[in-house]
Amino acid sequence: MGLLGKLAVWLRMKRRDVNVLCLGLDNSGKSTIINRLKPASAQAEELFPTIGFSVEKFSTSRLSFTVFDMSGQGRYRSLWENYYKDAHAIIFVIDCGDKLRIIVAKQELDTILIHPDVKHRPTPILFFANKMDLSDALSSIMVSQILELNNIKDRPWHICACSALKGDGLHDGVEWLQGQIRSMKQ
Repeated sequence: MGLLGKLAVWLRMKRRDVNVLCLGLDNSGKSTIINRLKPASAQAEELFPTIGFSVEKFSTSRLSFTVFDMSGQGRYRSLWENYYKDAHAIIFVIDCGDKLRIIVAKQELDTILIHPDVKHRPTPILFFANKMDLSDALSSIMVSQILELNNIKDRPWHICACSALKGDGLHDGVEWLQGQIRSMKQ
């Protein structure tokens, strides 16, 4: 970005473009979260499981997000690493109602964190502890403990309890992520 482009972003005359990966196991609510973050007029009425990946866009007052909604099905998770290098941030979604597969989510998170394209960059990670509207959902504190998030010392991270279906907690998480991205050098 040239000097004039940086000045325009700084003066808030232009939004900064950022790439975000949305990762997590299948059925965790990634596509629903992304859909909810788009303006109401751009939201899809019906969502289907993501095959491979899809690209969605939405904007806030400060940033223009390009979100890579990556399939969480086992056979597609190997695609994730192809997008780490260009990501300004990662959103990792956890299904708090799926107590059996939270261990698989931890294994996938551990794999992400040791990948060279992630390990050597302080890419911020927003964890959405999703499906809090379920009566038997794990709390975000419990999810944080199971995923051992306190062991992440080399990058900013934040966990946010949410319900993608209701939209609760989503904007709080995006506000945190936006602040982290804006504080990074361009």
